[in-house]
Amino acid sequence: MKPVPFRHPASHRCSVSCRPFWHCFWPAPPRRRHPPPRFVPAIVFDIGGKLDKGFNEAGLQGAERYKRATGTAYREVELTLESDRQAVLRQLVEDGATLIVSMGFAQVEAVTAAAKAFPNIRFAIIDGVVEAPNVRSFQFKEQEGSFLAGVLAAMSSRTGKIGFIGGVDIPIIRTFACGYAQGARHAVPAIGLLQAMAGTTPAAWLDPARGIELANRQMDDGADVIFAAAGATGFGVLQATAGRHHLAIGVDSNQNHLHPGTILTSMVKRVDVAVHQALRSAADGTWAAGTTVLGLKEGGVGVVIDEYNRALITPPLEAAMKEATDEIVAGRLEVVDYRKTGRCPVE
Repeated sequence: MKPVPFRHPASHRCSVSCRPFWHCFWPAPPRRRHPPPRFVPAIVFDIGGKLDKGFNEAGLQGAERYKRATGTAYREVELTLESDRQAVLRQLVEDGATLIVSMGFAQVEAVTAAAKAFPNIRFAIIDGVVEAPNVRSFQFKEQEGSFLAGVLAAMSSRTGKIGFIGGVDIPIIRTFACGYAQGARHAVPAIGLLQAMAGTTPAAWLDPARGIELANRQMDDGADVIFAAAGATGFGVLQATAGRHHLAIGVDSNQNHLHPGTILTSMVKRVDVAVHQALRSAADGTWAAGTTVLGLKEGGVGVVIDEYNRALITPPLEAAMKEATDEIVAGRLEVVDYRKTGRCPVE
């Protein structure tokens, strides 16, 4: 009988290149699959707390929207002392955070130091710029939203004089004030402008009594619409104007509901959009270092019309606001950014 040659089973056939020889008879063990690295986001709210009815709370809304959409929880810290900023970032890294979102321009120095110390951790800064390969920065064109607020304020004034109250005299607050002045003079060239700052220290953002004092002073000088960009100090401005049946303009978040009927509008910065973008991009792999700037065109700033101020925004006001918005978005109307020029074209 003719012998039948031995043949390996099809799954075990081996070419002459197999080394060592027993690999020809036993399949290689499956490769171990390592789980993808965990995404552990964290957010650091600046002094004032996450429920400040303004900037921080807008960031909270963005984080909560991301959490609802993805089921991903985030860690959070509410700063109470300026001196804690760097220590908080270091602690979050040591606790396993892979992305840390810091709220507010006051955290720029801390984020700069942390990004250098932890080059493998991603950071995001909202309302400030840190140039580093592991930091994504978000800025806003506050001058564009403030321009619209100025249009509405000037056209709503019965005395021919409007006011602005800022927290501290720094470039970003000058940007609000300058945009507001440009919009007011664009709508009503003869409008009178008053301006004041609450103080020179971080406490200037947390002093409603000071806001009441400054607002009363401006109203005594003839202003009947006042725009406050002063953190919690601005709540005093809103209260004072409501008490004297004048108008105020809120800032950062929609504050129209705080004093219905006396808040003309709120100039919102879509901080929630920035926070949501930071979280989403880090999770889905589209995150990139650099600076993202959000203006009217990008839906990053604007003014609010809702049930609380609808009666105050007459058709002529709404039409003027829409026209200015369209002109700015189309690039036919440029609003000067004080941060770039160091001066305002309107005094």
